Amino acid sequence: MLHDLPPPLLVQDARGLARLVDDLAGQREIAVDTEADSFFCYREKVCLVQVSVEDRDYLVDPLAGFDLAPLGRVLADPSKLKVFHDGEYDILLFKRCHGFRFANLFDTRVAAAVLGSKTPGLASVLEARFGIKLDKSMQRSNWGQRPLDAKQIRYARLDTRFLLTLMAEQRAELAHRDRLCIVDSECRRLEALEPPVNAFDPEGWVALKGARLLEPPDRTVLRALYVLRERRAEAEDQPPFRIMNNETLIELARRHPRTHDDLSRVPGFTWKQVRRLGDEVLDTLEHALRQPPLVRFPEPARDSSVQLDETQQELHERLKAARKRWAEELDTDPAYVINRHVLLRLAQEQPRSEEALERLGGLDDWQLEDYGRDLVRLIADFRADVAEGRVPTRRPRFRRR
Repeated sequence: MLHDLPPPLLVQDARGLARLVDDLAGQREIAVDTEADSFFCYREKVCLVQVSVEDRDYLVDPLAGFDLAPLGRVLADPSKLKVFHDGEYDILLFKRCHGFRFANLFDTRVAAAVLGSKTPGLASVLEARFGIKLDKSMQRSNWGQRPLDAKQIRYARLDTRFLLTLMAEQRAELAHRDRLCIVDSECRRLEALEPPVNAFDPEGWVALKGARLLEPPDRTVLRALYVLRERRAEAEDQPPFRIMNNETLIELARRHPRTHDDLSRVPGFTWKQVRRLGDEVLDTLEHALRQPPLVRFPEPARDSSVQLDETQQELHERLKAARKRWAEELDTDPAYVINRHVLLRLAQEQPRSEEALERLGGLDDWQLEDYGRDLVRLIADFRADVAEGRVPTRRPRFRRR
């Protein structure tokens, strides 16, 4: 099947895009995917757009310098169903890089998970459904390089080639099992997503694996190295991990190397890095060790819209446990039963009636119908436990030094 496909149609200028848009004007269902250069650049960008309709596959080259706005208008057209697989990243990338809006989406990864797949990646789903084996070896290819080679072109076109067929089968099964509403809810959430502010958080070092095991002076060093890595990554237009990986940052913070030879003995810090970064790293280490040690950990960045107190956290745990039970009954991912942001707002606002639950927002009609009464009862039981003093006090977590 894969060897008999006609070559994809390459769109490399405004005239080619106009022909594609003319083709899409007569389509009701369109498969879409993107490739980006996040493994090779500090700020990723859309490097390729794959579009499939009927028996035709298009590869659109945004790096050729023409305006993609006509394609954006198609993606925003509510009369056309746009089919993605695991489309959240693609949607956020399109919005951040091109300001596109979206309407009428269907995500085949979401559908696979709602139908019970434990491995809803595209390769796994296509093999399970159609016996098609995709070669994913080009997944981390440098899509910002030109020209694209034959392997990249073959890989890219297959990401959308079978999505419309897959979607048709999934929709029929979802409708038969009365689960189409779950996928629709998640797809409406995807349509409304907005890209987060792309700002560097200098306290992000706290989330690195092993950071909380460091002594206070080592934390000061790690923070300084974390900031240095980000500054160099931006200056060189490289992803931070290509400057120094997280494990190397932790080892540098722990060992306090003082010479180039010391640096070369740090796992993950090569002689090439010693020659390129050595002096700057050593200067940063020396300066950091003269600063006051970080005795307390800064709070990592969290969802600023919802902050729970201790009692609300207990309710949040009960809500998560209930959501998990409901998801197990459906054999689906808990995230698609009730979104985590909605769960946080439930724990904070604690609606006391189904009407108040509806006013809270974020819950679709099917969620209100299936779980509204149980949610109100759970919250009422919790409030009674609080009033009777039956809610346990959370003990502070043991922190290793």
